[in-house]
Amino acid sequence: MKRSVLVVDDEPNIVLTLEILLQEEGYDVRTACDGEQALRAASERRPDVVLLDITMPVRDGYSVCAAMRADPVMGDVHIVMLSAHSRTSDQAKAFALGADDFLAKPFSTDELLACIERGFAGVT
Repeated sequence: MKRSVLVVDDEPNIVLTLEILLQEEGYDVRTACDGEQALRAASERRPDVVLLDITMPVRDGYSVCAAMRADPVMGDVHIVMLSAHSRTSDQAKAFALGADDFLAKPFSTDELLACIERGFAGVT
């Protein structure tokens, strides 16, 4: 079974770019354009890794991260927060809410893939 990644971002170009890249890397990729869609998609089929933008309409990435960490089924999903805001306080808040990794936009493909692979460390 392919490893799954849920890409959550309100910018269609970012979603499409990440979807193509990750599919080429062999991942099963699903997408959502806001926090509510992300939580629905994750509850329908638990992802292995979530790439989660912070600034989104309806429900922001911080709120989604906290909700996933509070859910016993989602509690150990690897969450990579993505943001154009790279202040130390943004990163600290993301980690305090349970994020596993944080990437400031723009990020390199190598950085992104390394974060995703960390999510699979020890997973069979």
